[in-house]
Amino acid sequence: MKPPSAPVGRPRSGTRRLPAATAREEILDAAAELFARHGYAATSTRQIAESVGIRQASLYYHFASKEQILAELLEATVRPSLDYAAELGRQGLTPAAALYALATYDVGVLLTARWNVGILYALPEVAAEPFTRFRTERELLRQVYRDLAAAADPTADRQITGDLVFGLVESVIGMRRDLDAAPPPPTLQRAVAEAVLRLVGATPPDSGS
Repeated sequence: MKPPSAPVGRPRSGTRRLPAATAREEILDAAAELFARHGYAATSTRQIAESVGIRQASLYYHFASKEQILAELLEATVRPSLDYAAELGRQGLTPAAALYALATYDVGVLLTARWNVGILYALPEVAAEPFTRFRTERELLRQVYRDLAAAADPTADRQITGDLVFGLVESVIGMRRDLDAAPPPPTLQRAVAEAVLRLVGATPPDSGS
């Protein structure tokens, strides 16, 4: 009988960051915290591994590079909203209703993540090849906003209005970074979604005619 495979690396040192999470999830969580607090360039894979309580070699069992870790973190800020947009497209909603729902959901994704990974969007490193999928998916999400904004207000400039809507949604990243006491997520979700509809000349739900 073949003996069981030995575990990768050594046993964890210290308390686990996320007791119910996998090692991969804990690595992502540690990296997100370090990147957001100290910067991407200033964070090494050794620091990430130490934060999790594993050896650096064990980290490389899950991720080939620091770039791969960042790419996965960034994609996780966009893909849920892109998937939700596809789901909305199958529900037969009006453009304004779909736009309101997507903005509400998207703001929720950005605000309720454990760490504010969105502040890393502007890193010069993100222009490199390892982040092609993230850039592509973010542009696809931007295009969804353009399409919904144009459908909700056919008289507006498609690109300008759509990009204003997209920028308004992503503005919560800066609010989360800069404000000592930002409004709770549900409040900001509603405020941003209502502002998005006003940009396209639509009436927010429950606000009357």
